Amino acid sequence: MIHPLKLISCTLIALVTLDSTEAKLYQKCPLAKLLDSNQISRTLISNWICLIQAESGADSSKKTSLDNLSASYGIFQINSKEWCRVGRKGGKCNKDCEDFLTDDITDDIECAKQIYRDHGFSYWKGWTTKCKQNKRLPDISGCWN
Repeated sequence: MIHPLKLISCTLIALVTLDSTEAKLYQKCPLAKLLDSNQISRTLISNWICLIQAESGADSSKKTSLDNLSASYGIFQINSKEWCRVGRKGGKCNKDCEDFLTDDITDDIECAKQIYRDHGFSYWKGWTTKCKQNKRLPDISGCWN
C-alpha cells in the first residue's frame, strides 16, 4: 500500500510539472530571436519586447480579467472582446483565447501582428506608458551574436 503522504507528494510534483510545461517566462534574447524568426522587423523588436514586458512581464500564461466582462490573454494580453473567443475559435484573429496561454507563442505573435497592422503599438496601454518615445526600450544589440 502506498503511504498517503507519498501519494500527495507525487501528485503535487506531477501537477507542478504539468503546469510548468504550459507556460513560460521569456527572457529578452530568446524572445528577440523568436520574434525575428516570425518576421518581426529587427528595427521594431525592442518595441515589441518592451510591450511584452509592460503588458505581461513576458509571462505566456498571464490572464487578466477586465471590468467589461472580457479578459486579456497571454504574453501580448490579447483581448477576448475583439480578437479571440473563449472556448472556441473566433474574433478577428479566429483563435480560442486560451490558445494564447501556452508557451508556444507563434499564434500569439500572428495575432499581435494583426493588432499592430490595425492599430499600431498604441493599442497596448503598456507600450504607450512605458515604451513610447523610446522611454525604456531594451538593448538587444547583444542578442544577435
